[in-house]
Amino acid sequence: MQICKTLSAIALAAGLLGCSGANPDNLRPWEDASQPSTPNATRPESLKTYGSKLRPGRPYVVIRGDTLYAIAFRLGIDFKELAARNNIGPPFTIKVGQTLSTDIAVVTPSEKNSSRLTKTPKSKKTPSKVSKTTKPTVSSPKSSKVTTAIKKSSSASKPRSNVVTQPVSRWRWPSEGKVIRTYSSNLHKGIDLSGDRGDPVRAVASGKVVYAGTGVTGYGSLLIIKHNDTYLSAYGHNERLLVSENTSVTAGQQIATMGSSGTDSVKLHFELRRRGKPVDPLTLLPMRR
Repeated sequence: MQICKTLSAIALAAGLLGCSGANPDNLRPWEDASQPSTPNATRPESLKTYGSKLRPGRPYVVIRGDTLYAIAFRLGIDFKELAARNNIGPPFTIKVGQTLSTDIAVVTPSEKNSSRLTKTPKSKKTPSKVSKTTKPTVSSPKSSKVTTAIKKSSSASKPRSNVVTQPVSRWRWPSEGKVIRTYSSNLHKGIDLSGDRGDPVRAVASGKVVYAGTGVTGYGSLLIIKHNDTYLSAYGHNERLLVSENTSVTAGQQIATMGSSGTDSVKLHFELRRRGKPVDPLTLLPMRR
């Protein structure tokens, strides 16, 4: 009798695990098995939302698993804006417990106004004075030549260390499935593609993985790839992630397998972000026959 109760308990646990939408045995080390699904999984598709409600202007404290790219993704802003606001340079590393300012909207106008004010007096007043005092200040032309030489050398070395410096000449489809839900700027920031569990998910262009995990609400097991300083792509609801953060990928490379993590059916949720803002992927992906 005791054996029967034990077997029934194991069967029940297995059934509950199958309904959770993600198998912990399939999670990679960089994933958090404690968050295999979200409350969104029980919502109707028409009401499902993607991403935590982070709003620019409120300080954000970095937690384990965060990346600068993922935080900017959740805020819906360009990662370069977030980095500049917090004086963070490449490779854009952040630390657990660090407080980030997201007050982007306040900073941008003041920066624009200040740049306008500094440019106008120089264009009107400095030419006549500079023509009279150019002889004593011989060092300024030399310093300008040095800076341009440094810029050239640094730009020449970038392709060696950074793969994501080139524009995307051709986008690829992330899976062979059909589009079952289209883009909506307010409710659905990407497209959903049908498929079977385990179907390959592929990178739409070459780039670098800047996020791999389950910490972004509504996306389940998520990958974010940076293609260049303009475009990011996101792949949600995966069953398995086959690449980790800071990994360089090529166009068409398999990066995950399709699943149902964070949702109630097997599918791929795919997004493209241009300077942090969602765009309709169908306007960039090639036409299918």
